[in-house]
Amino acid sequence: MDADLLQWPAMAITLAASWLVASQARRRRSWGFWLFLLSNVLWIGWGLHARAPALIALQLGLAALNIRGARRNEPDAPHRAD
Repeated sequence: MDADLLQWPAMAITLAASWLVASQARRRRSWGFWLFLLSNVLWIGWGLHARAPALIALQLGLAALNIRGARRNEPDAPHRAD
């Protein structure tokens, strides 16, 4: 697969994830966080190909936030103020 083509599924998955995390249904939000993590991986792959270190750093930061969101979305996750 041509690495330049990674940006298109990454973009589509990012949009789908954004739609899902805005849901009031916990299950849809969970899917959204997992899709965001997939998009982070795709964007990092594209960033490596494009030699875009700022994009790679951004995606690593966003992946950390998505992991946090996925964990806090779990049914037994404690809800505390950060």
